[in-house]
Amino acid sequence: MTEPHHENSYRAQRKPRAAFATREAYLEHELQVMAPRRWAPNYPFRDYRFEWEDWIPAMAATIGKVVMVAAIVAAFATPLGLSAEFMTENIRFEMLIAAVLFAFFLSGFLNPTANLPGTHGPLIPMIPLVVASGGHPMALGIMIGILGFILGITKGGSLLTRLTSNGVAGGLLLYLGFIGVTSQVGRLFSWAESFDKGYIAFIVLLATIVMYALLEHFRKRWLAIPLGCLLAGLIAFALGAPFEFTTEPGLPNMNPAYWWGESTGWQLGLPDLKAFLAVTPFAILAVAMWSPDFLGHQVFQRLNYPKNTDRVIMNIDDTMIGAASRQMVGSVLGGANITSSWGTYIVPAAIAKRPIPGGAVLTGILCIATAILGYPMDLAVWPPVLSIALIVGVFLPLLEAGMQMTRKGKTTESAAVVIFSSAIVNPVFGWSLTVLLDNLGLIGCKERGQELGHTGRWIIPGIVFALLCVVMLAIGMFPGVPAVVRAFQIQ
Repeated sequence: MTEPHHENSYRAQRKPRAAFATREAYLEHELQVMAPRRWAPNYPFRDYRFEWEDWIPAMAATIGKVVMVAAIVAAFATPLGLSAEFMTENIRFEMLIAAVLFAFFLSGFLNPTANLPGTHGPLIPMIPLVVASGGHPMALGIMIGILGFILGITKGGSLLTRLTSNGVAGGLLLYLGFIGVTSQVGRLFSWAESFDKGYIAFIVLLATIVMYALLEHFRKRWLAIPLGCLLAGLIAFALGAPFEFTTEPGLPNMNPAYWWGESTGWQLGLPDLKAFLAVTPFAILAVAMWSPDFLGHQVFQRLNYPKNTDRVIMNIDDTMIGAASRQMVGSVLGGANITSSWGTYIVPAAIAKRPIPGGAVLTGILCIATAILGYPMDLAVWPPVLSIALIVGVFLPLLEAGMQMTRKGKTTESAAVVIFSSAIVNPVFGWSLTVLLDNLGLIGCKERGQELGHTGRWIIPGIVFALLCVVMLAIGMFPGVPAVVRAFQIQ
């Protein structure tokens, strides 16, 4: 699988910072001369370098990892009646798995075109349904890993990406960005109003808007995450918002037998065949959500990177293989994380004009330090820090990218339909339906559909849409329609 590579081509072509008039020009040149090796060793200073801009996505990724893994673990553990202490230990365990095996080894060493495997946020609301239907965290993880690995090695992810037009992708980014921003604004106000100081949320958000505008003006938008978090934290604390450190330093139990014991860890034992059958519809839907998610991340890189940087653009199929591997390894070891492409890493990295590997290594370092020290976990999940990090680091950039993608050509029809249909059910329904309508030529660019042939126009999009509808019908995701799977729930 290794691509042709000229030995030391990066070191031969790179130039020092002093050779460029601006730092931006230097960073763009670094992207253009990198020649990463796929599925082969990549070494710092021979194949890539570290720049201080790499700390930006590393910080954002670490904050996002704490928050998202905490949400996944809590969604599994709460219905099972497990303690807060258990959740903290499992979060630490998951962060160490992600840091050592995948941030360091996969994206920093083995394949710098595979984005880091992160957390599958859109699946969180469905986890209580998984538990209620007799699902098991290990069974779900293994099934997602198997399906994702098959999709990756057959290059199904990149195929679905090619069938998705700019209008559909742009509309999806607009929807996800808008929903994300409004959700975080609502959460921030709810947090501040819980101790009768709702004005704190307003002041924090207003200060963030001014800061973001100034950074845009001075072309320093990549500083939005650290400055935004610092500003939000200082303002909230100065105005009397409650905060305290509670998570002490330590290491989690590293023994998988403890996590999957009958009376220890998850207290579930090992999954049986019934558990695997119960999670299959959810696993199919989780992997189906990968394609639009991965596409959005790749598109964001292309919009922010200069020309002639295809070699460092995220490879969707390799990222799927990496995410599937991380899913199976983490689940077998005892973690509950549901994996997807690491959005809180790749979006800030693209803004900072940095390739994947350098920041991946720094992300691993920060995740290990956070997991062991404990106290940074408290700061990362503090609402003003968390919400502002997600708004300026992920959701506002997604909005901007979506607007850029819908500026040219006949893209607005497709963008509007994908937003409308996503609002009715969810983004995976909106994406699959609009891809079908768009490729058939009913909306968007009519000429584009004619160039795809029968397979690309309606056969593959039709099969994908029908399969996803069956799965969503089975688990009750259509509004007003009861879940079919409950009628066949295995006792």
